[in-house]
Amino acid sequence: MAAGSLLTLLDDIATILDDVSILTKKAAAKTAGVLGDDLALNAQQVSGVVAKRELPVVLAVAKGSALNKLILVPLALVISTFAPWAITPLLMVGGLYLCFEGVEKLHHAFQHRGKKSEHEAEKEIKQLAETTPSEKVETEAEKVKGAVRTDFVLSAEIIAITLGTVAEADFTRQLAVLSAISVMMTVGVYGLVAGIVKLDDLGLYLTQQFNAILRKMGSAILWAAPFLMKTLSILGTAAMFLVGGGILTHGIPWLHHQIEHMGESLKAMGGIIAVFSAIAPSLLNGICGLIAGAVVLGIVMSYKKLRGKPAH
Repeated sequence: MAAGSLLTLLDDIATILDDVSILTKKAAAKTAGVLGDDLALNAQQVSGVVAKRELPVVLAVAKGSALNKLILVPLALVISTFAPWAITPLLMVGGLYLCFEGVEKLHHAFQHRGKKSEHEAEKEIKQLAETTPSEKVETEAEKVKGAVRTDFVLSAEIIAITLGTVAEADFTRQLAVLSAISVMMTVGVYGLVAGIVKLDDLGLYLTQQFNAILRKMGSAILWAAPFLMKTLSILGTAAMFLVGGGILTHGIPWLHHQIEHMGESLKAMGGIIAVFSAIAPSLLNGICGLIAGAVVLGIVMSYKKLRGKPAH
């Protein structure tokens, strides 16, 4: 009798694990796009750190990301159980924040574009060299906080997408899948970010080898690394609008349907125009995100101006 009960228990556990595996694969496929955006954004956030401090900063952000998910997973389960209607509004607030942050970055970049003379640039480099260790730690802390805040929004979207995938499953399976996705996304994203930010060190190491092929590979990596980081910076900013705008438009059914209809209309035209039907919805989401972020930035700047604070 006891042996039969044990076999039944083991069979139940095997069934649950099998279901969790299938649901995790489905959730991973659906969140793959957000994973790419998360990678670009976080590589951008930790760029500009002193070389020997890159990995500690990435590790600090990874710890913050893990903490975000420790907060979000139980919160998602509670909301799903007691207030499922609140998931979309909360996601939209996060999406709006991403769009605002993206526009703020663009505004700051254009505001200071071309304003630095060669003398000012040299002065900034000298000031950076004279920065005390405590000030450098403070700067790193600000970078980590900014990256963790951005990660919170993207993690919330990942958790929400995963929750939608397992909505019909029981609590045990929901918890197992959400936990598995959280671990996979955190390790995957920040493992890749750590690899990207240390590319220049790898290139330098290879250039010091005796093998001519390795030296050429090292030189190629050193040449390509700055372009890769610049590209990731641009993609990271674009991802803020694509992800944030996507969250906002999905939360407004009529707008989401209009965007989908436009994509289908382009596809129906055939020819070269049909090629753009696949990317048109994402571009339209990005435009909506850019507009929404600009509106929020305008409101924030007006509020600061009324209170007598600098608007930048």
